[in-house]
Amino acid sequence: MIYNFLAPYADQFQLFNLARYHTFRAGAAAMTALFICLVFGSSIIRWLRSFQRGGQPIREEGPERHLIEKKGTPTMGGVMILGALAVSTLLWADLRSGMVWAVLIVTVGYGALGFADDWLKVTKRNTKGVSGRMKLAVQAGLGLFAATWITWLMPGPLATTLAVPVFKELLIPFGLLFPLVGMLVMMGASNAVNLTDGLDGLAIVPVMIAAAVFALIAYLVGNRIFADYLQVHYVPGTGELAVFAAALIGAALGFLWFNAPPAAVFMGDTGSLALGGALGALAVATKHEIVLAIVGGLFVVETVSVIVQVFWFKRTGRRVFLMAPLHHHFEKKGWAEATIVIRFWIIAMILALVGLSTLKIR
Repeated sequence: MIYNFLAPYADQFQLFNLARYHTFRAGAAAMTALFICLVFGSSIIRWLRSFQRGGQPIREEGPERHLIEKKGTPTMGGVMILGALAVSTLLWADLRSGMVWAVLIVTVGYGALGFADDWLKVTKRNTKGVSGRMKLAVQAGLGLFAATWITWLMPGPLATTLAVPVFKELLIPFGLLFPLVGMLVMMGASNAVNLTDGLDGLAIVPVMIAAAVFALIAYLVGNRIFADYLQVHYVPGTGELAVFAAALIGAALGFLWFNAPPAAVFMGDTGSLALGGALGALAVATKHEIVLAIVGGLFVVETVSVIVQVFWFKRTGRRVFLMAPLHHHFEKKGWAEATIVIRFWIIAMILALVGLSTLKIR
């Protein structure tokens, strides 16, 4: 909105010319989202507590200490993240960009699904919420819509192909089926972040790290000069997604202020489904879907641990891990929560650096 208002006057007023730069607007978006969270965060938490008797329902089959230490903590803190992210993006991004709207629709849509799930949990006082089938159906519908839109915005052969990192010329063709691939990336990322969100600060920092990586990727692949230099596929219009990703970082930082151990609020499915969907949509729009699996490798491992646990238990009646997802396994082994969280952050940072290296290894 601010860009659309100031850009026409950039030639007359030198100060307004700053609005033309993605880097300036990305920084402004991050600071705006952070400011919104810090100013309104306490009020949002009080509002959440007002209708959540007893806070987030805690699974009885989970780690025993959660029933004591985390009891009474409100959930649905994702509304703080989503509000700050949406307002900041609408203020600083170019609202004529279809890419921005496609990614924003996925993020807000998945967040609304998570909100409905959290609402049912806190009002009915159980851990069931929206049925699994309904969740997948809504995620699939929104993901397919956004992936189709992004595909339509893509130029030439990039529209229906999957880019492979490191191999600069390798594009795997999917034809008309590519929107299904994009849909699966968004759904997979959304549910992977959801599974990882189990300890104070565990999911939000890796999300910030991944968002920072994709802010850089969006800026580079949206600039023909940088894209040609790095020999990555140029995708027109993705530079605006750097503004969105920066807003996500700012909103996540603001939420972390309140989510730092001991957490005053949990993001709930409202936040985790939305943030995962945002990362998936960013990956599809920038043609770095496979890189997301590297950068978000922590989320992948957490998801795989659940799949392996369920598969092996159904086949043999025995467990591979003491408890899944993986972070609960280490809790059962006696690791302190802070130890697990910080070590997982370190792993997320290492994987982000590996993912970034694919931009140069060609």
